[in-house]
Amino acid sequence: MEVKSVTKYVRISPQKLRGPVDVIKGQKVEDALNLLKFMPLKAAEIIAKALSSAVANAEHNHEMDVDDLRVKNIIVDQGPTLKRFRARARGRGARILKRSSHLTVIVDATV
Repeated sequence: MEVKSVTKYVRISPQKLRGPVDVIKGQKVEDALNLLKFMPLKAAEIIAKALSSAVANAEHNHEMDVDDLRVKNIIVDQGPTLKRFRARARGRGARILKRSSHLTVIVDATV
């Protein structure tokens, strides 16, 4: 049975969030959390939190065994973009795009 956790409006660009995702797809949950723990990236911390939430959902809502869980899929989608500007020379302005992301973590029990 698939269990998912959705984290929305995370203030990090999807491009930066997708890096650690490829490393942990298909891993056992315990191994994935261990890998994320030692990655020196802001994205790893965000993904670990969402993965822990998915594990908690599986354990409490569906009474699944945590040791059997595996990361089935992680989807990173683009959220809304905040548009800002930075003043430039000669009265001009340069656009700054502050991107956000939506993160969906799906875990599944392997039997």
